[in-house]
Amino acid sequence: MVLWVFGYGSLIWNPGFDFDEKIIGYIKDYKRVFDLACIDHRGTPEHPARTCTLEQSTGAICWGAAYCVRGGPEKEKLAMEYLDRRECEYDSKTLVEFYTENDSSTPTPIVTGVIVFTSTPDKVSNKYYLGPAPLEEMARQIATATGPCGNNREYLFKLEKAMYDIEHEEEYVIELANEVRKQLDLPEEVKALLKPVVSRVPVKSQAHVSTRQRVFAS
Repeated sequence: MVLWVFGYGSLIWNPGFDFDEKIIGYIKDYKRVFDLACIDHRGTPEHPARTCTLEQSTGAICWGAAYCVRGGPEKEKLAMEYLDRRECEYDSKTLVEFYTENDSSTPTPIVTGVIVFTSTPDKVSNKYYLGPAPLEEMARQIATATGPCGNNREYLFKLEKAMYDIEHEEEYVIELANEVRKQLDLPEEVKALLKPVVSRVPVKSQAHVSTRQRVFAS
């Protein structure tokens, strides 16, 4: 048996588990959104970060990386245990078809049954779901959130660069990253007036650039 996992956020540049093959490609009918709270990596319960999740959207495609884990049940188990800990804010695992770029007008998936971590878009049943917000509000939250693994803006900028590196930049990610840069360029006296987004998540118990010469903040 072989395990396949699709990464569309930090897994693109930092999988963190032992894998045997990495393929760049996409899944259909999903789009990337920054609608999920992160309170233990890039944010805190009081000031959550905004990280990626997927939203169903007919006709959309989402580029990322698929990782293959071979070597038997024990190796697959170790990979999934690691991912379950890391992706703890995601409340669902969905099986999807994975495609790569080709010249066919009717592409066929090269792998089926690929696992992708997703979140239920419901604030009642999913305590980590923040939902959409105006671009400026999301950018302000991302510009100011910080957690044990680093700040939220670094996550966004690394995703922007990762999409550039796989040659599938995404307008939504670039637009949000550029708005965060605007927030960071504000005078200090203006920044002091900006209120951080306060979480409703309970505390746990323990300007688009089209050229290939982009400069990335870190």
